[in-house]
Amino acid sequence: MKHNETYPIGTPGKPWDEADLNAWLTRQRVRRSYEKDVLSAIDGLRDDFTVETYGTLPYASLVGRDYPLYLVKSRKWDVNKPILVVTGGVHGYETSGVHGAIRFLQTKAKAYESSVNVLVFPCISPWGYETINRWNPLAVDPNRSFLPEAPAQEAGLAMAALAKIEGDVLMHIDLHETTDTDNSEFRPALAAREGTVNTNWNIPDGFYLVGDSERPTLDFQKAILKSVRKVTHIAEADERNELIGAPIDYPGLIHYAGKRHGLCMGLTDAPYVSTTEVYPDSAQATPEECVEAQVAAVVGGIDFALNARS
Repeated sequence: MKHNETYPIGTPGKPWDEADLNAWLTRQRVRRSYEKDVLSAIDGLRDDFTVETYGTLPYASLVGRDYPLYLVKSRKWDVNKPILVVTGGVHGYETSGVHGAIRFLQTKAKAYESSVNVLVFPCISPWGYETINRWNPLAVDPNRSFLPEAPAQEAGLAMAALAKIEGDVLMHIDLHETTDTDNSEFRPALAAREGTVNTNWNIPDGFYLVGDSERPTLDFQKAILKSVRKVTHIAEADERNELIGAPIDYPGLIHYAGKRHGLCMGLTDAPYVSTTEVYPDSAQATPEECVEAQVAAVVGGIDFALNARS
């Protein structure tokens, strides 16, 4: 969808009302299974990790069902060890974020448990996962909702769960994707919802990172990019030397203010924070490479953070 085309819901120049929100929700369809794809994989981790329910999204009145939420953490939790946090599926449609978090648990996490506590939220937005959607059923973006009065329950429940965890967080990596549907659906929908004019951004071809401008850690971000480069290519800046409308600070790296904008990367006060962005629509990448790139990002970040701490 081009920026000058009208989104099929709402009146141009006017924010959505309740009827528009309902019309948007009726267009959404379940396209894959949270239970089959995600919960079954989480169940397979119970022999090695502690799996806990940290809340339920009460969406039965809206979409016909509620969604239980799960976290996975080290079985032998030690409050004297630093915590490594991984979040996936804040935007449920970003597939490799969910499966990258699970793959990390399946293949790499145990190797670090002698020196750290591992805490993973594999799928923060399960309805978004099932409907391949950026928003929740109320048309609220969870990744703008990590605020004291969280507009999205997905964010609020994750924040409340983390607040109960004892220990200090050393590193947090939030796993995301940038997809072609950002321009074809989600940015036009956002503009329609807000009653503004949409201007699409250039979709970067490749992996990149969003660091927290409130906690810049260039060497940490470089270490992640170096690790990911072994798996997939790093996105190049556009003709304005930008990625998704933000100036690059290093090849493959831009910065946003995490806490101020309610981003998930502002979830903790960890000294090392990053948001990954994989590009699954690239002709140069496969779905498997996207998942492995997320794992490589987590591993690269952990290795740097632990070395820096020692």
